[in-house]
Amino acid sequence: MAQPRASERTATRSIRVLLAEDMDLLRTALVSLLSDEEDMEVIADVKCDQKVVPVALRLRPDVAVVAADVPDTECLSTVRELRHKLPDCQIVALTVTRPPGLLKRLIAADVPGLIDKNAPAARLLAAIRGVAGGNTVIDANLVVAALSADRNPFTPRELLVLRMAAGGASGPEIAKELCLSPGTVRNYLSNAMNKTGARTRIDAIRIATESGWL
Repeated sequence: MAQPRASERTATRSIRVLLAEDMDLLRTALVSLLSDEEDMEVIADVKCDQKVVPVALRLRPDVAVVAADVPDTECLSTVRELRHKLPDCQIVALTVTRPPGLLKRLIAADVPGLIDKNAPAARLLAAIRGVAGGNTVIDANLVVAALSADRNPFTPRELLVLRMAAGGASGPEIAKELCLSPGTVRNYLSNAMNKTGARTRIDAIRIATESGWL
């Protein structure tokens, strides 16, 4: 019997997909969705944590579908580490329009697929096939959201003080660390509150984080 040509074998080969999503119910639904496609094979489904990269390195998926809809450092570090350690694995990030700062970071990380988590299922399937074929697939509304994001309004010193406060440092601790007076630190935090329209320091940190400024 004649053996199929290499081009034919390539055409029928399934796209090997690793799925990373924290919500069990949604992850199960996505596994079911992808498994119903003849040209896709879900080789692993995991939560979006430190296990993603080791699993990817072991199984070598063609595409990693990664939930990236919260502005945490772990999500971004996972994406960046995948891009660095497994460049042949294409990434589709499932994300949302807010905060726009997260979108900017994902774009800066050279993620080839950015899909709105509210998009139809067919859009995700098309994105997986697209990036597996070497294309870039980014939802237009995500691009618009990233481009329309406000510029960082803080001075470098205000940003530093706000970051330290976000890390749990008190006013006196910040003053001591930066060799500033407590009153100066209060002024910086007050400026941050005014620029974000926040009523409290906690609200200012939250707004700044969601906007991608911290």
